[in-house]
Amino acid sequence: MNIAMIGTGYVGLVTGTCFSEFGHSVTCVDKVEEKIAKLKAGEIPIYEPGLKVMVDKNVKEGRLNFTTDLSETVPAADAVFIAVGTPASRRGDGYADLTYIYEAAREIAPFIEGYTVVVDKSTVPVGTARQVARIIREVNPAADFDVASNPEFLREGAAISDFMRPDRVVLGVETENAEKVLRDIYKPLYLIETPIVCTTIETAELTKYAANAFLAMKISFINEMANVCEAVGADVTALAKAVGMDGRIGPKFLHPGPGYGGSCFPKDTMALMRIAQEYGESVRLVEAAVEVNAAQKARMVKKIRDAIGGSEAGKTLAFLGLTFKPETDDMREAPSVSIITALMEKGAAVRAHDPKGMEEARKYLPEGIEYVGNSYEACNGSDAVVLMTEWNQYRALDLDKIRSLLKAPVFIDLRNVYDPETMKSMGFKYIGVGRS
Repeated sequence: MNIAMIGTGYVGLVTGTCFSEFGHSVTCVDKVEEKIAKLKAGEIPIYEPGLKVMVDKNVKEGRLNFTTDLSETVPAADAVFIAVGTPASRRGDGYADLTYIYEAAREIAPFIEGYTVVVDKSTVPVGTARQVARIIREVNPAADFDVASNPEFLREGAAISDFMRPDRVVLGVETENAEKVLRDIYKPLYLIETPIVCTTIETAELTKYAANAFLAMKISFINEMANVCEAVGADVTALAKAVGMDGRIGPKFLHPGPGYGGSCFPKDTMALMRIAQEYGESVRLVEAAVEVNAAQKARMVKKIRDAIGGSEAGKTLAFLGLTFKPETDDMREAPSVSIITALMEKGAAVRAHDPKGMEEARKYLPEGIEYVGNSYEACNGSDAVVLMTEWNQYRALDLDKIRSLLKAPVFIDLRNVYDPETMKSMGFKYIGVGRS
């Protein structure tokens, strides 16, 4: 099938590339000429394991193309996927900003020729597909099209495997024609018996928000349990393992830490709260999860401050990891941003290392941070080390070397990577999360 992918951000580029791997002919469209030029030259604007290899392969084999010209792409497309950004509203009210979605609808409308399925791939509030359909009809009354919702469930750092072997595919459709087109697009997944959930457009739009909100609640829950564990002298690691063995609960997302971040959970929980309020309903569990997450980041600032004697003024802190999770360069809503900013405002100096995120970090973190080439350089002469992101290369550090480089052997492990007893036996003052 011929597919047009509007937007070459994280979702658009990964989705378009994977569709081409399925064997479809895909053209990714973006109005930013510089970005398209770089993609044509083989430069990938984001870090995602395996993505560049797959892009290069499918470009070489002629199934994946990049352009700025909608007039070349939309008329020949069986399906047009809208995968542009839906950031939080600039008003700061938590609503999703749909400016780019509606703009894309207006721009593709004149070029629709023959029956076309227009698919919202971006995460959008309930009712967005209806508005997209209205805009297209206003611009091009003769257009023969259906609008559908096909939310993405991609984890940064594992997006390729998530797309190629998904837990499920959700299709929000109103007509048999639209369902047939989308089922044909996802036909390669039938071989591995991937569940296809076919539902109404509104249900599909709400599903992504509900899924992310539930996972955010699970993270906030285990962080609250970690705080209780610290208060009563229990160990949250063992607690989470025991709780996660319950088949009704499961072990995933029961890992305590400095709070959730990234491009999805913070934005989507806030958007779901606003959707509910708009319809006169409340989502109190989600509201509580958001509050707990904000409090957890503040709690980590206090944890670091207490570990270095009660004041960060004049102290140098080594931070290992900056991105909100490993295997990505994404710094959006990363816990490191609020934590480091708060510490620097009170006089701390920061040396930081991240395997992939330092260039992005400069856009989000305060000026004055010393970015270094490796973890040991960060620790050299620092008063304490903070393990912020659990990249694999931080899981087997030369601890004797780390101790010798630090001014004081203070190791603050916000991801519970290391064993407390081992660290203490090596002479460290070790501070974890939810561990007495």
